[in-house]
Amino acid sequence: MRELWEGIRRRAHGPGEVTADLIRLAGAICIPIAAIGWGPLGGVSLAFATGGMVIPRALRVRPALDIAFGIVTLIAVWSSVTDLYVTVKWWDLPVHAVLNGLVAAIGYLVLVHFRIVADAATLPRPRLSTTVVTTALGFTFGVFWEMFEWFGKNFIDDAIYVGYTDSIGDLLWGGIGSLVAGLAMPWLAARPGERATDAAAEPGAGAGSRTGRDLNRG
Repeated sequence: MRELWEGIRRRAHGPGEVTADLIRLAGAICIPIAAIGWGPLGGVSLAFATGGMVIPRALRVRPALDIAFGIVTLIAVWSSVTDLYVTVKWWDLPVHAVLNGLVAAIGYLVLVHFRIVADAATLPRPRLSTTVVTTALGFTFGVFWEMFEWFGKNFIDDAIYVGYTDSIGDLLWGGIGSLVAGLAMPWLAARPGERATDAAAEPGAGAGSRTGRDLNRG
């Protein structure tokens, strides 16, 4: 936990990390805007999303992944707050695919950091294993999201759209996005400034850099 806290506190280095921090700042600014313009639930949604956007910084992931996660998270939440998913019927499918994939990738890195899943270097097929685990995580997150939507419709706001076809479609597209993220983990997990094919390691590297190197072995 101390390493994660240090990752949050450290100073941003380079334009990529500065950009990611500015996106987090934008998320924090959006909290009162959503609360005032769209009610308390909108503010809570933005607060939850902004809190989640801190996780990539704590893990010290590569800036491109951090930036993508922040932008897509804000797009997804604002689409929900402004009912864009209702007015544009197809919009939730690409959002589910991209966001689910990014969440699955970050979730995988969290599990690696806490050594909940095996170090990829110890497995005979590290890339296949990582792809399977990341895809499974994506489907799991998708199921929990659909359960949250069901809970929200029945106990918070009955205007939330929930339906069998909608849920199956969301899970399918979210799973596809997670599969793509799993296949891309050698690049996504690489340390900032490190090529996914680099095998050299630095002492004390974070979970993300170790995973990036491990996935390219064998």
